[in-house]
Amino acid sequence: MDSQGSFPLGPSSLTEALYESVRKRIVNGEIAPGEKLTEVRIASEYNVARPTAKACLERLTALGLLRRSVHKTAVVPKLGEDEIRDLYFSRETVERAAVAALARRGVVPPAAVRAQAAMKAAATDMAFESQVEADIAFHSALVAGVGSRRLSRMHEVILGEVHLTMGQFQAHRTTHPMNVAHEHDAILKAIEDADPEAAQQRLTHHLDQAQDRLIGQLRREGGAVEEPPEEAPA
Repeated sequence: MDSQGSFPLGPSSLTEALYESVRKRIVNGEIAPGEKLTEVRIASEYNVARPTAKACLERLTALGLLRRSVHKTAVVPKLGEDEIRDLYFSRETVERAAVAALARRGVVPPAAVRAQAAMKAAATDMAFESQVEADIAFHSALVAGVGSRRLSRMHEVILGEVHLTMGQFQAHRTTHPMNVAHEHDAILKAIEDADPEAAQQRLTHHLDQAQDRLIGQLRREGGAVEEPPEEAPA
């Protein structure tokens, strides 16, 4: 089958549409860990110029969704346990600062409220991909709500790898999705109550749970017996 032009792009900016399409294929596992991505492949599959394909690969590499050493082809990575722990240490550092800043103002970002509504809708429908997208949007909105461009830039890089691990390990499937939504609610309530300490504690608990699910799934893929998903709280 001829693969040229197999992935048509939407009407938005060509470079942005290309990036979003390839990003989704990576985080959803369609482009698997260890698989190589070249300018020639992207240009052929999407019927775009090679400079456009190159810009897309460079952006994905900058966000940690691809890795490329000097003079080597870009490859989809798969993080190990130590890398996941380091990733979540970095994530918690940034997000704790963000929720504390928001709680000191007592202001919940509207974008976080919208993402939480999308999260609950996805949880009700048991729509895994939509759930992951809404989860990422929720945390991104919390950091963006602080209004610090530098903090948001750091967080964008961290979330790239977080999204990658969530898609690859699909650890959200090991708990009922409404559990995650309830943890989000608790964080938002602490922010609304202008309680920075509670906001940080609830965020830390939430991220600890997420990290444990990822590492648990990583270990199960190494041969341990898979555990059933947790039940939703009453």
